[in-house]
Amino acid sequence: MTDSNCIFCKIVSGAIKADIVYEDNEVIAFNDIKPQAPVHILIIPKRHISRLSDLESADADVFGKLAIAANVIARKKMVVETGFRLVANCNKDAGQEVFHIHMHLLGGRKFSWPPG
Repeated sequence: MTDSNCIFCKIVSGAIKADIVYEDNEVIAFNDIKPQAPVHILIIPKRHISRLSDLESADADVFGKLAIAANVIARKKMVVETGFRLVANCNKDAGQEVFHIHMHLLGGRKFSWPPG
């Protein structure tokens, strides 16, 4: 399923170009256009799901596939040894701007805790 108004669905379909760093049958990942770290990649399922809170038991494998893709990308970008952060936001107050679930893979610099 796709959403014709969703920018990430348009990237999946090829209607909008992105700097793709990883792709398989179910997941696509691309560089963020407003990076917050030297490595800042968005990892999304190709199937449209608006929010984390919309996930159901039939979607149990979705986040696992995103995490596996993150590991592949982190190795490729050489941030495994130094460390990387995965972030997923749900709804506006948490910072979700695009309503298509996604993970941010951030690396290449030291991060503090707690995050902003």
